[in-house]
Amino acid sequence: MTVRTKWLGVMVALLLVVGAAAGCAGKGQTKTGEGEQPGGLSGSIKIAGSTSVQPLSEELADAFMNKNPNVSVMVAGGGSSAGIKAAQDGAAHIGASSRELKPEEKTGLTETVIAKDGIAIIVNPKNGVSELTLDQIKKIFAGEITNWKDVGGKDAPINVFTREEGSGTRGAFEEIVMGKDKKITGKAGVQNATGAVRTAVERDENAIGYISLGSLNEKVKAVTVDGVKPSEETVLNGTYKISRPFIYLTKGAPTGVVKAYIDFVLSPEGQKIVGEKYVPVRK
Repeated sequence: MTVRTKWLGVMVALLLVVGAAAGCAGKGQTKTGEGEQPGGLSGSIKIAGSTSVQPLSEELADAFMNKNPNVSVMVAGGGSSAGIKAAQDGAAHIGASSRELKPEEKTGLTETVIAKDGIAIIVNPKNGVSELTLDQIKKIFAGEITNWKDVGGKDAPINVFTREEGSGTRGAFEEIVMGKDKKITGKAGVQNATGAVRTAVERDENAIGYISLGSLNEKVKAVTVDGVKPSEETVLNGTYKISRPFIYLTKGAPTGVVKAYIDFVLSPEGQKIVGEKYVPVRK
């Protein structure tokens, strides 16, 4: 059903031209803000932002549209910073961020945490290194440790891969791992999506990168960090330190069909979808 979220972009653009989607809540909005009206819910929603949140948003959007066939939802990426700006400017009805907002970014926005996610540090499955400390990870990504033999691996150069500036995953990684005193090395290969980092590590025995916990597959290996494996349990109980929230942003309080969608995401049904790959925030 993911295809549906993509081709519905054409429909959304058309609706915007004729004004049907203006403010997202025009048609399909009710005084109660519950998103119900005689004849069922209708309207359109545009979600844009974090590419880490994007796959989850697509699944949630598909499930919501299956329940509400007169609602169209378009999901796009662009990065967390782009999502925050899109929500602020009204270019999207919902902005998606995979990092905490800076104080200056919060003005006029309502934040709804829809899930939690760990950031997995990944290496190629053929790499003999299976555990690293947080300090070792910092030094590797800062370019201070450049050979795998210095962290218990073979004598081979470490090829670092990172996300682009503005990425929520990168922002969270920099804040949690690098801190204020270290910067990611300028020699790192820059990739513009979670899947691109994973593919780069999959193809290079000497590579290291970081991706959303929900994007892990058998083609890469997640290392333990300070002896803790990234998992739903360790993210939820706080023992895995490299974790971050998935946030939906609206300009002001959500209303109408947007509120109905967010209410669905936070409902037991929506959180069950979240729990398939990420950490639910509500039971």
